[in-house]
Amino acid sequence: QVQLVESGGGLVQPGGSLRLSCTASGIIFSANVMGWFRQAPGNERELVATITSGSITVYADSVKGRFTISRDNAKNTVYLQMDSLRSEDTAVYYCYHRSVRSGFAGWGQGIQVTVSS
Repeated sequence: QVQLVESGGGLVQPGGSLRLSCTASGIIFSANVMGWFRQAPGNERELVATITSGSITVYADSVKGRFTISRDNAKNTVYLQMDSLRSEDTAVYYCYHRSVRSGFAGWGQGIQVTVSS
């Protein structure tokens, strides 16, 4: 059974930082592209960043230069370091995986990030 467990969300002031973590089980972590998506109220779910097992990264334009995605294959964990946070970054953030072998993909339960003064 695949599980993606997110942690690290919460309330932060504009300009602040948070680090999200997602620990995966039930998958061959190194054989999966990992990533983060987010969904704000009234909006569709959108890509934030993805990272391959070889650490090739892709970022949404809106977060380039502010967010950094990384992974630790030994710990089955992907991280999202979020700096210079803005109110428009407020959303539920979802961890994502996609197997490069089968294409099978899935999501975590999501974690709330609120940027507000």
